Amino acid sequence: MRAIETQFAVLGGGSAGYAAAHTAAALGLDTVVIDGSDPLGGLCILRGCMPSKSLIESANRFLTLRHAEAFGLRAGDIQALPEKIQERKRALIDDFAGYRQSQLTGGPFELLRGTARFLDAHTLEVTPREAAESVHLHASTIVVSTGSVVSSIPLPGLEETGYWTSDDVLKSGHIPESITILGGGAIALEMAHYLEALGSRVAVIQRSPRILKNLDPDVSEALENALVSRGIALSCDTHLEKITGGPGEKTVHYTHRGDPASATSEEILLALGRTPATESLGLETTGVDVDGARIRTDPGQATSVPHIFAAGDVCSPHEIVHIAIEQGEIAARNAAVHLGKLPADARREIDYRLKLLGIFTQPQVASLGLTEAEAIVTGRHIRSASYPFDDHGKSMIRGETEGFVKLIADAASGEILGASAVGPETVELIHEIAVAMFFRATAGQLAAVPHYHPTLSEIWTYPAEELAAAETDPGKHPV
Repeated sequence: MRAIETQFAVLGGGSAGYAAAHTAAALGLDTVVIDGSDPLGGLCILRGCMPSKSLIESANRFLTLRHAEAFGLRAGDIQALPEKIQERKRALIDDFAGYRQSQLTGGPFELLRGTARFLDAHTLEVTPREAAESVHLHASTIVVSTGSVVSSIPLPGLEETGYWTSDDVLKSGHIPESITILGGGAIALEMAHYLEALGSRVAVIQRSPRILKNLDPDVSEALENALVSRGIALSCDTHLEKITGGPGEKTVHYTHRGDPASATSEEILLALGRTPATESLGLETTGVDVDGARIRTDPGQATSVPHIFAAGDVCSPHEIVHIAIEQGEIAARNAAVHLGKLPADARREIDYRLKLLGIFTQPQVASLGLTEAEAIVTGRHIRSASYPFDDHGKSMIRGETEGFVKLIADAASGEILGASAVGPETVELIHEIAVAMFFRATAGQLAAVPHYHPTLSEIWTYPAEELAAAETDPGKHPV
């Protein structure tokens, strides 16, 4: 058995792991990355953000064709070609993955192609992908960034009847005539949008009282209304009972607000979130604290064992790529501090003040910073103001008038604390507010920024002006 010594070991070469390895190597740490996946690339590139957005882009273009006559155009006999959609996606993903693979194989660190398991808090046993002897890796510091796996539930009949996950949707050249989606989060709703746009009859069953349960109720309601208007059947506040049937005709039995209900479709999509991929790591040998499968970390990404860090889906309260990357960079930097390679005052902590969320449904959903509910829980006095897209010139011209934008500001200072949006291109539009919040701008300062007319972006000026007026009007009471 081969033995290796290193200053910094990275478990997983996805977005968080690569960011950690690249940062550590740049800081002069002897670094080893362990990744046994085939191919290399990580969830975002291979089975998440990038392939899903490729498919959704095709869906968006097809929706435009479906609505051509509303713009005085005749598109003719339009047809979705799932195999061609997949072909385009594969070409894009091969390119993205190839670049990441070259970064991992040609980076300033050693790459071990295998799976790792802790033997103790400093020692990892690496089982190679190919027939070769195992490696004992002794690391002074370690970051766990092994990502997540699709969550499942003990639902009677589910395994026997069969189901799709998002992985299956992303690689399938078949668009089912009908599909029932279990879940009401971002992945579930993006897949609902994609499949309905290309012709599937879609039903969404959400166990919580509303979809997107972590966002404000007005955001959830706006998207619910838009999806229902497209013909998507949406049931919230449900309890799943069992699955019956077989290939081509599968029935979900559930209760809807206490009443029996069912949905029959060609396929079932299980989209109930993801679970940290920590089951096979042997964390019990390390003393690292966990909450179920999730690793507990402090704001510096350190676990309860000071030389072991974690980054990405294995530990994060927000399963979002740009946050995973920042967590990986912070973990590597703080590992260097732990090793004495950087001074103590170089230690960094994650700041979720600017947490961004984007959901690529139609209409899109975006959120930034605090929701109203989160702000109230913190005890802050806030003001909020919103403006609808159906009274906004550019969105009316585009024929995309569902939804609204909302700003949340501190009642005393006027500083913008958060924003939400449902509507056209809102995942792009939210970044204007991200810039404003980065510089801790007030609503009044945002209102003073000139915006070209007619543009989607200028919609932010209306809630900003309302909040700016409230800053100087003591009669307008905060929440």
